[in-house]
Amino acid sequence: MATLLPFHKSILERIHDPQTSDLLVLARGLGLRRILCTLMKIYDSPQNLVLLVNASQEEESAIGEELGMMGVRRPGLRVVGYEMGKKDRQELYKRGGLMSVTSRILVVDMLQSDIPIDLITGILVLHAEKVTALSLEAFIVRLYREKNTTGFLKAFSDQPEHITSGMSPLKNIMKELQLRKVHIYPRFHEEVKASLERRRADVIELYQPLTESMKDIHGAIVQCMTTTLAELKRSNATLDLDDLNVENAYFRSFDAIVRRQLDPVWHKVGLKTKQLVADLATLRRLLTYLLTYDPLAFHTYLETIITSNSTSASGGPRQHQSPWLLTDAANVIFKMAKRRCYMHSSSSTPVKRKAPPASVINLVDDDEEEDAWDALDEIEGRVGVKSDKAKGKERERRKPWVPDDMDPVLEELPKWSLLAEVLKEIEEEMMRQESLGAAQPTFHPGSNTVLIMTSSTSTSTLISEFLSTMDADAEQGAQGRTMMETKLRLYLGWKGKLSARREEGQGAVGWPVKNGETFQKEQGGDGVSEALKRKDQVMKERGASRRRVRGGAPTAGSAGVGDGGNSRKGQKDIISGEGEMREEADRVANFLASENGSGTDLLFNPDIIEHNLNGATLLDITSLDFENEFDTHYGLLAPEQTVIVRAYSDDSDDQVLAEIKPKFIVMFEPSQDFVRRIEVYRSSNPGLGVRVYFMVYQMSCEEHKYLAGIRREKESFERLIKERGSMLLPILEERTAGASVGDAIIKTISSRIAGGRKELNKEPSRVIVDMREFRSTLPSLLHASRLLVIPATLTVGDYIITPDICVERKSIPDLIQSFNSGRLYTQCELMSVHYKQPVLLIEFEEHKSFSLEAFAEVKSYAKASSKYPQKKSAGPSETERQSPTIQHKLVLLSLSFPRVRIIWSSSPFATAEIFNDLKLNNPEPDPSQAIAIGAEEDPDVGAGVNTAAEELLRSLPGITAKNVKHVMSKVRSVRELCEMGREGVQEILGVEPGKSCWEFMHRGELGR
Repeated sequence: MATLLPFHKSILERIHDPQTSDLLVLARGLGLRRILCTLMKIYDSPQNLVLLVNASQEEESAIGEELGMMGVRRPGLRVVGYEMGKKDRQELYKRGGLMSVTSRILVVDMLQSDIPIDLITGILVLHAEKVTALSLEAFIVRLYREKNTTGFLKAFSDQPEHITSGMSPLKNIMKELQLRKVHIYPRFHEEVKASLERRRADVIELYQPLTESMKDIHGAIVQCMTTTLAELKRSNATLDLDDLNVENAYFRSFDAIVRRQLDPVWHKVGLKTKQLVADLATLRRLLTYLLTYDPLAFHTYLETIITSNSTSASGGPRQHQSPWLLTDAANVIFKMAKRRCYMHSSSSTPVKRKAPPASVINLVDDDEEEDAWDALDEIEGRVGVKSDKAKGKERERRKPWVPDDMDPVLEELPKWSLLAEVLKEIEEEMMRQESLGAAQPTFHPGSNTVLIMTSSTSTSTLISEFLSTMDADAEQGAQGRTMMETKLRLYLGWKGKLSARREEGQGAVGWPVKNGETFQKEQGGDGVSEALKRKDQVMKERGASRRRVRGGAPTAGSAGVGDGGNSRKGQKDIISGEGEMREEADRVANFLASENGSGTDLLFNPDIIEHNLNGATLLDITSLDFENEFDTHYGLLAPEQTVIVRAYSDDSDDQVLAEIKPKFIVMFEPSQDFVRRIEVYRSSNPGLGVRVYFMVYQMSCEEHKYLAGIRREKESFERLIKERGSMLLPILEERTAGASVGDAIIKTISSRIAGGRKELNKEPSRVIVDMREFRSTLPSLLHASRLLVIPATLTVGDYIITPDICVERKSIPDLIQSFNSGRLYTQCELMSVHYKQPVLLIEFEEHKSFSLEAFAEVKSYAKASSKYPQKKSAGPSETERQSPTIQHKLVLLSLSFPRVRIIWSSSPFATAEIFNDLKLNNPEPDPSQAIAIGAEEDPDVGAGVNTAAEELLRSLPGITAKNVKHVMSKVRSVRELCEMGREGVQEILGVEPGKSCWEFMHRGELGR
């Protein structure tokens, strides 16, 4: 385990005291997990019960592993998950120690008194920046402080940017966590600077310029982003969109920020604004993909964008296209992206050249004859013309699977050759150190394993592929030619398959094309002869094929694909390059068809390609000399021969550095967090020399994003420090369990008492909540409004407010899904059977539009539902023939269940107020009775009904998991249910489910 630095010890000295509660905000990369694990090691004892909250599964695993390395074993960190039963959790809590618990499980265990709250030593909260009034962590803190005022609570955060939005964000977090101390440690803190600047790593900054084509594409993308942002501001002049600029658009959270600002009026903005918001996300991805994808992958992604904007999901032409695709900058992006991959010959017709003068021929040798031809061609303006001898040489170099009119360019990313030079330099440095070590043998800490860090796993895979196929002897910029040719081979195969599937009507892979109103079925490759294929090709070139009609219209005036996309007459918005893409796909398909039968088609099988690439390294194990050759091929690699390519992660990167101890680190892409991890790693290992190669594209979004990230973090810390200096600490009221349940709250007013005297009711004011509802934020707000929340497994309803009021809560997405599946009908029927006042609560999200118009565009609304009975009329009107909307379905629901009341709530806060109003002057619900409703079981049930019979019941229409126990309590066997009349079955299940079940059993069909 790496040693603690001075600033780590200083932080631990200030927060380790179990008598205090603190909030620690630390800059990323400075070792937050190391501080947390050291703190947990201090608290590790069977006499202590310390809970870790709000940690992900990956963090739980990493923290447990690091604690084990620190000697915290037997039992170490124990994880309480969903697979652990209630009794097992109770026993585990009694043993004490370190435990990681999910927030939802901990809330339920606290409410049900399964965990001794008064015996909890302390709680450690990760990701404190996510704590709000609606989060379960705030609920946990309130429950914790009601019964335990002596235990500690320590919160941690390394995301200062997330604590700077809104009014007094730091104060709000400390209020919800009930803390009064905060410790802020940025990178420019005096103690941090003093600790990290004593030993510095040898950093070599490498600024790699972009290629000319990449510069053009980069500038065009930025221009498209600027235009899109300007159009978005112009279309929404009433909104505060001052923060929308290209610099902020580099970050991943930019799309969410824009959408959050538009959410309150999202249903009012037009389709153009929604398209602009989506285009911003697409353009931001293009900036990243330009620097991380290989040219062929980037070009393929652009082709998918063109396809998705030219053809709708139904196969017809898309009406609303992205505006940026129609600009000149977009044309530059598509043209230059294609030019990075390959170019097409301008003309395949040979140009007749005049013979050079005899004086010129006599002055040169035979070997220089070709140069004379080239010089003459250049003088006469025929630069692209090549002699027969040059064409022969080129034909020898040309791969047989490349079409004749295609000239592969296969530009490589500039960082690839730079990485090859860096690895060569590292190898030379290792050899130099080895020679010095042989002359003067000394101990050098660290290993010669080279660590290459990238921004994503896809980039790591690409780098690994490049290094495994790299030609070290090739010139700069051509070392990855083998890999790029393999990718081009796969790309051509995909292109040919794209055209073939389009002609067969298979639109799932390529461009969907309709024939009339139906898609053509996929045909096998052997079912069509070569003559038919060539005939189809001739028909395509003439534009007479009916499959050329875009949008499925059988009219004869449509042009073919070869017109460059001009088939959409009357439409001005035509995406540049669309027709060229189709022509290119057809040409590739023709080339593949002409080469079919010669064995060339085998090269387009990815499995065969992989076999051809890796076949040279496969060994015949039967002929292997295990004694002499096993270690050579299957033994451990020496550190100097090992290169590890890994993507940036969280604090687990610190553990990787501590385990590998590399002396050479290559940062293929910049990362502010990892730079600090290297500083901590270097300072924690005295005597270890570390050389870091910091690679960044010069004048690119990569460089701008890195510098903007540093600036944003610095400004965030400055804002936090300023707020801490002027913050008014909240007064933390001491809430006891008795006060929270309303022991002394006046609840009812009896008019029968003279003068309307108020009557005290000491029964706690409570709400029974279904276990599944703890995924939402409403239980936390109900508890905050002085209601006693009782978790239970309910069969009917989600919330039981009074003995007569049962509430089924639905968010908007859940309401849509419930209508489409018919689940809501069954739920309302069960509530109507068992409760006098069934309520359907439709809850909207906070800071979003309180209107169903915002969801009118959801396609699931248009799906017809056959779950509700409709009155037959003489003839359906135009409105009735249309698919019902969400409003229509709510009306049908109200007609089917007249006693069901629908309550609209604008937010969870409004729902909590509504529940309190509904409870006024009403008795409290009984938990045991609420649990028994809908799940009544006779003691004899189960003796005569086995598991197979229960599964049979579940398979019948109208019987669900919620009412199967109710059915089993009413009948003694499946036979008895089958022998009952329709009225009897409907009495048990309800009208519609009973009808469906009875008709299925007696007529073999579903209810009509």
